Amino acid sequence: MVCESARMTERSNDTVAILGCGTMGQAILGGALKAGVFDPSHVTVTGRRAERVQPVADRFGVTATTDNVAAVKASETIILCVKPQLAKQVLTAPGLAQALDGKLLVSICAGTRLSQLRSWVPGAYLVRAMPNTPSVIGAGMTVLSPGEGATDDAIARVQRIFDAVGRCRVLDEQYLDAVTALSGSGPAFACVIIEALADGGVMMGLPRDVAVELAAQSVLGAGRLVLETGTHPAALKDSVTTPAGCTIAGLLTMEDGRIRSTLARTIQEATLVAKGLGGPDEEPAS
Repeated sequence: MVCESARMTERSNDTVAILGCGTMGQAILGGALKAGVFDPSHVTVTGRRAERVQPVADRFGVTATTDNVAAVKASETIILCVKPQLAKQVLTAPGLAQALDGKLLVSICAGTRLSQLRSWVPGAYLVRAMPNTPSVIGAGMTVLSPGEGATDDAIARVQRIFDAVGRCRVLDEQYLDAVTALSGSGPAFACVIIEALADGGVMMGLPRDVAVELAAQSVLGAGRLVLETGTHPAALKDSVTTPAGCTIAGLLTMEDGRIRSTLARTIQEATLVAKGLGGPDEEPAS
């Protein structure tokens, strides 16, 4: 199932806590606020140090605290946005599992599996989410994997958040490591490609700012063509590749550099790393 943002403006009355409001937490928060999905008066963000989380709260007009338990008790939906290696430490802190009992926990921790989350917070409704940073400008890609027992209402609540910041798809958890590599890390890989294309433009005499703009807009436009027309990328490529033209000359140069296998291996290697981010599986709580 795939959805594209309808840019909803009706605010939810749901109370939300974002535990760990770093880059991705702020991307989700900023995008959902911009789309009108979150009411800032109903949002609490947390961090380990007040001097770091308070500026985030001031920027977005939400509440800040260093007390995760208090934030969870005051909220219906909790979004866990800490680094994967900190997930267990946060969720097994005294009182947190009890505070999460019967509530919806959305984890964006790469590599941290539903079975691990269940062992730490057995009473919560669980959904894993893998968003990416373009969510902050409403151009994100998020994949959701609901846990066993997650209700249709719970899944709809999570989709509403991520539909507001880009496109959203629901998949089985088995695909999430590859999703993490492809769409989670993908913006970084795309930026390298944009930078390389711009370098080529500079080498051929274009001003740097012009080259970057042309490269970025070309990549953006190509992506939109694929998504909005439903045409296979190979067909779009062939449609602009004329005999003896400059495009085929450039494409053959790319093939000489084994760009296809290099990019595919990039995703393979990133997926293997994603698999290990959450650490080993643990025995379920009795």
